[in-house]
Amino acid sequence: MAWDSYIKQYQSYLRIERGLSANSIENYTFDILRLCRYLDEHEISVSPVNITQEQVQHFIYEVAKQVNARTQSRIISGLKSFFNYIIFEGYRKDHPLELVETPKIGRKLPDTLSLQEIDGLIGAIDLSTPEGERNRAILETLYGCGLRVSELIHLKISDIFSDEGFLKVTGKGNKQRFVPLSPVTEKYMLLYKKEIRSHINIQKGHEDILFLNRRGKQLTRAMIFTIIKQLAEQIGLRKVISPHTFRHSFATHLLENGADLRSIQLMLGHESITTTEIYTHLDRKYLTTVVNQFHPRSNNKK
Repeated sequence: MAWDSYIKQYQSYLRIERGLSANSIENYTFDILRLCRYLDEHEISVSPVNITQEQVQHFIYEVAKQVNARTQSRIISGLKSFFNYIIFEGYRKDHPLELVETPKIGRKLPDTLSLQEIDGLIGAIDLSTPEGERNRAILETLYGCGLRVSELIHLKISDIFSDEGFLKVTGKGNKQRFVPLSPVTEKYMLLYKKEIRSHINIQKGHEDILFLNRRGKQLTRAMIFTIIKQLAEQIGLRKVISPHTFRHSFATHLLENGADLRSIQLMLGHESITTTEIYTHLDRKYLTTVVNQFHPRSNNKK
């Protein structure tokens, strides 16, 4: 079989057995295709079954010249996952990346937004337009519920449980969780639904999708990125931000105000508490405040 056949089988495995989203599957596939392009460019005719450790090591060596350590680490991780599948299915016995070491990288701590910056972004929205009311509801939902952008665009009206004060969120691997719905978030969400969405000519198949474009269809990930980028430019925000910045800010602000990691983990939908720790980094000033306030031998305690 050619590489395409193995890749399609692997994609089916990721979708059916691991329950990964289309975006995650695309990311996994991208690194395999990069290896395929390298083999084509160097006229190396091998399949996943007979590619050698040396050939893979040469590929990684070339990649290291072009990308940073973090990207290199991701590529190696993606390829290891693919060949783990190849071995699991019995196509080969040895692992071609067995001797390939992943470069050591530090934890990347994304920017957070202060409450003032979030208020500034929301305040820059032109509320005289229908899209403005929608965009305010979107930003309030991203920050108020800590959603991933993919979770936001797939959010349904039937996911809103106003009486119970919760939002049902479908995350990675189609795993569902319930996130508390604050009065502020619910207010702008329902205001958009009642005053704006009700006047849109909704296209078939999008009747239950909460956030729609002006043509009555589901918003794309790219559109959410664009909305946030334009607002950041309007207020002269120098930070490089994305929808995920609101999720990170949600977690960080909760932690700084006394929430425990386990609760934040559940709200973010993380399987591992270690992942939550990465998202909820603390600045040194806050850590100093915590020590001064709670340590029994703090200078502030008599």
